[in-house]
Amino acid sequence: RKITDALKQRFPLMQFPPKGDICYATQNRQNAVKQIAKDAELILIVGSKESSNSNRLVDVARAAGAKAYLINDHNEINPEWLKSVNTVGVSSGASAPEYVVAEVIQHLKQLGVQSVTETITAIEKVKFAMPKI
Repeated sequence: RKITDALKQRFPLMQFPPKGDICYATQNRQNAVKQIAKDAELILIVGSKESSNSNRLVDVARAAGAKAYLINDHNEINPEWLKSVNTVGVSSGASAPEYVVAEVIQHLKQLGVQSVTETITAIEKVKFAMPKI
């Protein structure tokens, strides 16, 4: 609150999103996890344990009926999780670097995953315009 008040004083024309608004990227990821969970028996969410949006993705996956784990990187994948699993879904929190997700997928291939299919549930075309001065 203090930060936004200071920003409003310094930049009076600054516009803020509605208070109840969820970040579009976070909402898109939650929607994607719900979609993936329809087919995946296991979902791995790449992200930090301190990330609220990553933790929420795990909750969304579990609520949709999939086993789900939050991992920082491929080193945290337990091969036991993959036993008797035919389909693994992978998603990530908003701040997880893309290369870490790619490493997770590569590691899954080394563990025996035979094919990878990308599921696109939303195309993000959001652009942030500079404020008028």
